[in-house]
Amino acid sequence: MSRRRIPFPGLATLLGAFLALMLAACLPTRAHAQAAAPLTNDDVIKMVQAKLPDAVIVAKIKSSPCKFDTSTDALIKLKQAGISDAVMQAMAEAGAPAAGPPPPPDPNDPNAEHDPGIYYVRQNPGGHRMTQLDPTAYSGGKSGGVSKSAMTYGISKSKWKAVVRGARATTRITEAKPTFFFYFEQKKGSLSYSASWAMWFSGASTPNQFTLARFDSKKDERELIVGEFGATGSSMGTRGKDVVEFDYTKAAPGIYKVTPRVDMEPGEYCFFYTGTNTAMGMGGGQLFDFGINPAE
Repeated sequence: MSRRRIPFPGLATLLGAFLALMLAACLPTRAHAQAAAPLTNDDVIKMVQAKLPDAVIVAKIKSSPCKFDTSTDALIKLKQAGISDAVMQAMAEAGAPAAGPPPPPDPNDPNAEHDPGIYYVRQNPGGHRMTQLDPTAYSGGKSGGVSKSAMTYGISKSKWKAVVRGARATTRITEAKPTFFFYFEQKKGSLSYSASWAMWFSGASTPNQFTLARFDSKKDERELIVGEFGATGSSMGTRGKDVVEFDYTKAAPGIYKVTPRVDMEPGEYCFFYTGTNTAMGMGGGQLFDFGINPAE
């Protein structure tokens, strides 16, 4: 009985089959690498020369990684090659960096957006530095000279005083002629968004509605005379000798630059709103205080 011999493939056959398997395994990788290659100016020129519609080319640009040269000379060459404006715009947009969030406003730039309020602008060698004046509460009307007024049958006037606790303000200024900026809320026409401030500064829209005045400093408090009354009449508002005249200019809508007309003596001062504070009587309210220190 004869045995049937099964032919065994030769070495060359096995080697060929192995190479075929390796080639088949590498083809997808090469195809993927070719698909992931970024589009270049030459690729766009080839698509235009192949008469592909602009819409197809633009869609290809938007859906593919791109590495375009959009310099002035390159754009001129693209135009000379017949590339349409729509395609060149898509190429330029593809090469532009992604827009990030806008930078925050500079808190020390007087022209930048700020919360409503009054700010002191210090002139530093390296630039401006802005400090917001905090509102300070004053107590209700404190009368002075009542006994004297009674003894003189009202000829000597009694005084209404706005009294602030503490002998010194927190904000200290070394300049004799400082610069301030007022920021008003445009929508409500008042100085502050705060509901508590709205009652006292309702309707304030320019620095002209404020008085820059000097306190009479005591041991544990500061006083500002805001009214006088007697038999011969009464008057509301700060006394002329306590007032520091100032000038102001409008820098932008709702933004005003304020500077005193003369050098200010060392002492305690405030911006006092002459609107609602006076109209509602001296039951209490808020003002913006600061101190001038002697120059060192």
